[in-house]
Amino acid sequence: MNTQSTPTRNGLRADLALIADWIAPGSRVLDLGCGNGTLLAHLQQTKHVRGYGLEIDPDNVIASVAAGVNVLQVDLDDGLAQFETNSFDYVVMSSAIQEVAAPNALLDDMLRIGRDSIVTFPNFAHWRLRTKIALRGVMPSSRALPNRWYDTPNIHLCTVRDFERLCQDKKAHIVRRHFVNHAHRAQAAMRLVPNLLCEIALYRLRDGRTG
Repeated sequence: MNTQSTPTRNGLRADLALIADWIAPGSRVLDLGCGNGTLLAHLQQTKHVRGYGLEIDPDNVIASVAAGVNVLQVDLDDGLAQFETNSFDYVVMSSAIQEVAAPNALLDDMLRIGRDSIVTFPNFAHWRLRTKIALRGVMPSSRALPNRWYDTPNIHLCTVRDFERLCQDKKAHIVRRHFVNHAHRAQAAMRLVPNLLCEIALYRLRDGRTG
């Protein structure tokens, strides 16, 4: 899970606060790449959700347990076959889809397991990144994507347009989408040209094949 420093809102990292706003009280939540368990711990305390976090980093697993979160040490690249269809109300993956080996397969699993899926990712088509490639001819970095090309965990960077094409291919219905800058603040122009202006995209999806 991407752990770069981000702004906070009411003590919760700003992107996680936006996700929490979309989750109904009393829900069953599966958090993929849950990090130190902050989101689930917050949802348990404020919305009485039940759920599990999946995390590969042993230090984060320990931190999640200390936070009172049910966590399983799992490599997301192995898939989610162990979870039954429709076993959760929400499956969440925050700033991690670009880090897995097969994002398309993982999205299939998310749509199968959860009634709703929430995915967030950094938008690689933001104008600042485009400008750096065009003018400097090097792999760009930004406040939303701070790593250099040789030490980044991101192996499948994508754009808003890429992701929406993947959703179309998967017949995933976009229930809601939200576009923000690196400080997780929305601006009116982002709604008009999100692929150019947003730095971080948030999507709430539902399997369109189930009606």
